[in-house]
Amino acid sequence: MMEVVEYGGWPNCIKLSNGKIELIATTDVGPRIIRLGFVGGQNLFHNYPSTLGKTGDPEWNNYGGHRLWAAPEVFPRTYSPDNSPVEHEWDGTTLILRSSDKPGGLDKELRITLDPASTTVKVIHRITNRNPWAIDLALWVLSVMAAGGRAIYPHEDYLPHPDVLLPARPLVLWHFTDMSDPRWTWGRKYIQLRQNPAATTKQKLGMLNTKGWAAYLLGGDAFLKRYPCLPGATYADMGCNTETYTDPDMLEVETLGPLTAVEPGAFAEHTESWLVAKLDCGTSDADIDAKLLPLVAGLPSVS
Repeated sequence: MMEVVEYGGWPNCIKLSNGKIELIATTDVGPRIIRLGFVGGQNLFHNYPSTLGKTGDPEWNNYGGHRLWAAPEVFPRTYSPDNSPVEHEWDGTTLILRSSDKPGGLDKELRITLDPASTTVKVIHRITNRNPWAIDLALWVLSVMAAGGRAIYPHEDYLPHPDVLLPARPLVLWHFTDMSDPRWTWGRKYIQLRQNPAATTKQKLGMLNTKGWAAYLLGGDAFLKRYPCLPGATYADMGCNTETYTDPDMLEVETLGPLTAVEPGAFAEHTESWLVAKLDCGTSDADIDAKLLPLVAGLPSVS
């Protein structure tokens, strides 16, 4: 299931495969998962050709793939470079990628477990505070998806007025969010955002997603993730555990853990459960209900 491979100019990548799907993680930089998809199929993650194979740069590089950040977004802590080698361990089941001695005193770790029989992956994200003081942060997990696809996020259940009078959840906009942009579909059950390489502007949206799932559809393949929404927790960015961003290159499916005071030597953790599947799904609520929701139901729950 595990082998060392060259990928994109990095000679020491780790490939995990069960014969159905495969993922590739970098160890020359990171921690980062740079490829995910069916064996022999397309990479669902976006890669930036200009940064493939680079190492040792003093400034942060956006290589693409799947990465771990810390929210709220502040400079320079959020953009601490991950351009140097990471430690890795393989116990026959789980691949552990671990950075250390990074600027800002935050060690980042990915624990990746590919199911041997299915097309599911469990990824545990961990940040350890190496500073002599406590730090308030949220684990911020970003999957940078390949161009040309469509992201889907569920609404809260529709309930008519006056059966329920209290608000359902926050939807958070950025200054550059344009709700009239045709890449958005504001449906009754789902919010959809399309990645368009011909677009000239950027879009971003955040939400509190108590349903705890998101999806990205690309050329007959589907990438789904499940993640926790903890009742009563405080989330960054006006209460978001889910965010999405797109520009002409890619689309990000982002999840966040709760804001946590991480004491010196302690760590915070955030888990995602992934599924890669073949799926032909239209844009209507009925089609998403019929074709995508059964896959969501089959994803292992996380806490």
